[in-house]
Amino acid sequence: MRYRFNRHNAGFMVVDQLALQHRISISQTIFDAHIGKGKIAGSAVILAKPQTFMNLSGSAVRKLIDYYRIELKI
Repeated sequence: MRYRFNRHNAGFMVVDQLALQHRISISQTIFDAHIGKGKIAGSAVILAKPQTFMNLSGSAVRKLIDYYRIELKI
C-alpha cells in the first residue's frame, strides 16, 4: 500500500476510474493482464492492466492486440 498512489500507478488509476464510471468489470485474467470489456461512448473497449514488470508490459499488450485482432491506427 506504500506505493499505491505512486506516479508509476497512474495508468492503473485511470483504468480503474474508467471502469468505475462506465460500469466495466475488470474481472478476467488473460495473457498476463487483468481485463474488462465494455462500451465507452458507444464504442467497444477492452480495459487492460498488465501484470508484468513495467518494462515488460508491452508483451502483454501485444498478446491482447494479436488475440483480439485489434487494428492499430497511427
